Parts: sequence; C-alpha cells; structure tokens
Amino acid sequence: MAIKSLQEKFLHGLGDIYDAEHQFLEAQQEMLPEATSPTVISLLETHIAQTEEHITTLEEVFNLLDETAERVKCAGAAGIVTEGQKTLKEVSGTPQLVDLAISGSCGKVEHYEIANYRMLITGAEQMGQTEVVQLLTRNLKQEEQTAKLIEQSAPELFQQAMKAEGTGRTASA
Repeated sequence: MAIKSLQEKFLHGLGDIYDAEHQFLEAQQEMLPEATSPTVISLLETHIAQTEEHITTLEEVFNLLDETAERVKCAGAAGIVTEGQKTLKEVSGTPQLVDLAISGSCGKVEHYEIANYRMLITGAEQMGQTEVVQLLTRNLKQEEQTAKLIEQSAPELFQQAMKAEGTGRTASA
C-alpha cells in the first residue's frame, strides 16, 4: 500500500506497533514456561499484563481517530521475536543461562517499543492529537519503566549464571 499522506503514515505506524505488541505478547507467553528465576518470571508476567493493556490502549487510539484497529505486519518485531526464539533454542546449560537469554530478549523488545512510541507521540503532537498523545505516552512510560527494571535485574542474572557455571566472582565496585 502506498502511503500518500501524513495521516496514512501515522496510521501505518500505529498499525505497525499494534502488530508488534501482538507478536511480543505471543512470544512472552511462549517464554514464560521456560523461565525459572523469580525475577524473570515476575518481569514476564508484568510485561504480559502491560502488553495486553497496550493493545487495548492502541485500540482506543484507533477509535479516537475513527479508524478500525488494524495490524500492519511489523517485520522489525518479527525479527526480534525470531532472534529471541533462536537464542532460546541455542542456549544449553543452566536454567540461569536461559533466564539471562529471556531477559536479554525482553530488553530488546522494550527498546524497540520505546523507539516506536516516541516517534508516534511526536507525530501525534505535531498533528494536534492531544488525546492520542496522552494514550501513547501512557504506553511509553510503562515501556520505559519495564526497560529500566530489566536493566536493573541484569547484574543479578549475570551473577546467578556465573555462579551456576562456577565462574562467579564477588561483585566489587
């Protein structure tokens, strides 16, 4: 489909993140049974619930714009999901290593979503869509918070994986 106007470009981006959120939801649901770390399980469960909310929020945005919520195939999300699935298949060894792989995949998802929401918000601001900005900003803030939690949990997950491999060291300044 040829994009011939700013509105069409915005709707395409909206449909793209709508599809991405669906793809990421499915991937997280597939990863959850593989996780063993209480931290990773909690992060996944929280993000699954947030992703469901994000999908609903995006549907509200489409409604505000008098449009039908429509998924536009997001190749970027598909690539991130495929990479995460491939990594999980390749990881052998300890459950701690699997948890670290899941966490890393989730971090990539968050930053992809953050970049998309920031661009959509900028577009909505420029087009004077105040209510749309508010809804998309709500999703963005959750994505940023989740990314921060994933990043904060990384040292602990690395330490657990290192300890399980017998290569652990004590954390020092």
